[in-house]
Formats: sequence, structure tokens, C-alpha cells
Amino acid sequence: MTTFFEILFFLFSFLIINSFFIYPLVVFLVGQGKDDKGPNTGIEPTVSILIAARNEEKVIDQRIENIASQHYDFSKLEVLVGSDSSTDFTNQILEEKQKKHTWLKLFISENRLGKAGILNELIKQVKNEILVFTDANTEFGEGALKNLVQDFSRKEVGGVCGKLILTDTENIRNQGVEETQYWQYETFIKRSEGKCGISLAANGGIFAIRKELFQNIPTDKAVTDDLFISLSVVAQGCKFTYREDAIAYESTGKNLWSEYKRIVRFSATNFQTLANFKKLLINKNGFLSYAFFSHKVTRWFLPLLLIFIFILSWFLSDGYWLIASIFLIQLIFYFLALVGLLLSIIKVRIQIFSLPYFFVVSNIAVVEGFLKFMQKEHSVIWNSTER
Repeated sequence: MTTFFEILFFLFSFLIINSFFIYPLVVFLVGQGKDDKGPNTGIEPTVSILIAARNEEKVIDQRIENIASQHYDFSKLEVLVGSDSSTDFTNQILEEKQKKHTWLKLFISENRLGKAGILNELIKQVKNEILVFTDANTEFGEGALKNLVQDFSRKEVGGVCGKLILTDTENIRNQGVEETQYWQYETFIKRSEGKCGISLAANGGIFAIRKELFQNIPTDKAVTDDLFISLSVVAQGCKFTYREDAIAYESTGKNLWSEYKRIVRFSATNFQTLANFKKLLINKNGFLSYAFFSHKVTRWFLPLLLIFIFILSWFLSDGYWLIASIFLIQLIFYFLALVGLLLSIIKVRIQIFSLPYFFVVSNIAVVEGFLKFMQKEHSVIWNSTER
């Protein structure tokens, strides 16, 4: 029986090591020598930018003007904004903006449809060949739109992910930095996946796909829209690339609690999305299956693996110095997280404590999201994260 538990311990440990260290290294090495950047042909295909908004009066004016500042041929551009039964001044601001910009089109829903429902409605009005998805609180960098669409000069490319930079502004610098640091690690993986043409989860703030590849986002069960769209493109056998020079910016969550709620919501919808694409685990593109299992499936079941490893290492620690050492490392790590919790109460941030604390809180949020998924408590209706 002990041998069985040992096998489980080392198997679960390997899955985690593979997900966080081996897979990123493998996809990085495979991507070396591959050109992740399409030729700068200067192409300007017709583009439709889609934004789902709900009570975004604080940012929607700036968002529209940010798009207006992009150096693009606006005769080839349309911006469709769907207001999901906003109760603030979002609709009035958009109506005023529409008078100024002829390329701005509005869809105002009296009933709550959720982000997926809004995007599905906007697609019905789209006229152009490339769909660009972004958020109301995103800001495109200079030339982002033009750079984003360059990879579509290659027929095999079905989707392109831009580079999203999370910023920790003055008001949230002490609270959002951990998320920013983790995002830098994720960006490294996304960049490597993009070189291989298998970006599995586009940055929701800036990505594009060919119109003919769009599949209606399910609304009977809540899914993560950007993950669903990304996976649907690669599932159709197309490449999904990454553009380092198509830059957009978003602020991190206002505080850890707002991020916790966001992670809970995304976790529940991510589990549902992964269930919809379980066939990718056995795909004719074996490397795609490996990437999907390592970067998505394993990562979202990480809390469960961590719990099993903690219990198994405690059970097997007697007589096994390696396992005992691993058990001790876990105890130290969780102690640091506990200290991080106590320091957060008095609003003190020391990274050696705050990073473990952020990691643990994030994984607790994933567990709550998984429970909501299992109990079917997650909803297609969403409220934007407080920023």
C-alpha cells in the first residue's frame, strides 16, 4: 500500500513540476528559431472591434478615444459596443461618442445577457473580415491595432494574441504587484506558445480572429469567452500566434478581494470551458494536446494536486528523507503565506510573505470556483472587476 502512495506522490509532484517548469521550458525551446512575427507587409484588413460593457462610465469615454487615436484606415474599421443593461451613464456617454465617431455602433440591451450573450449579438452586426476583441478598461498602445493584424497575412493563422501589460498604478501599487509578477511569468509562456502557433488562452484585452472561425459562445452554461474563442480556433486546426508589438494595458485589481472574486468567477467558467474542449486532450497534433494538458488542465486542478501532495508527504515522511524535506518545504511555504495574511491585515507588504499569500489565496479561489462549477452555481451574468 505504501508503494502505491509513493507512486501517487511522485506522479502528482511530476504533474506540478511539468506544468510550472518542464512545459514552459519545452515550449520555449520548441519555439526557438520559429518566427512568431508575421511579415510587416503593412496590410490593413477590414476590422470589427467588439466590446461588451456593463456600467463602465468611468472608462468608456477614454476607451473610445484610445481606439480613435490608433493610426488605422478608419474607412476599414468599425467599433461595436454592446451595453449589457447598464444602469449608470455608460449608454449616454456612448450615444454622445457616436455623434463624434461615425464608425462607432451601439447595441443597448434592456435585459441582462452576460458578456457571451452580448458578444453573440454583436457578431450578428459585424461586416468586416477580422474580429478584434477587447475590454472597456483596456488601453491600446501606439500602433497596437495595426501590429495585431499583421499575422493574418499568413493563411494558416486563424487568431492572434496581443501583449497585455498589467499596471499597478499609484493607488494599487502595494496591492496588485503580486498579480503583475505572476502575469509576467504567464506572458513568457504565451509568447513561447505563440511562436509555436498554439496560444491557448488569448489575453481578453487584445486578441483577434478571422470572422469565419467564430463560433457562438454558449449561454446555457457559463464559459470564459476569451478561452472559449481561443480554443475553438486551434480546435479547427488553425494557428494562434502572439504579437509582442501589439501592446495593451490594464490595471490590476483594486485589491486582493476584488481579484479573489474575479478568480472564483473565472475558475468556474474555465472548468466549464475546458470540459467543452476535452477532445483536445487527444488531438492529431500531439504537441497541442500536451500543451492543453500541461498549461490548462493541470494548472486548473493544481489546488487538488497540492492538497494530495501535502497529505501524502505527511503520511510518507517517516523514513523518506526526500519526502520529509518536501513536506518541510510545504510547511515553511504555508507559514510564509500565513504571515502574509497577518501582514495584509495591517496593510504591510513584504514579498517573501505576500507572494506565498497571493498564491494560496488564488488557489483557494480556484477551489471555490470548482465547487460552483460542480454545483452549477456559476452564471453567464457578470459584473466587471472593480478597477
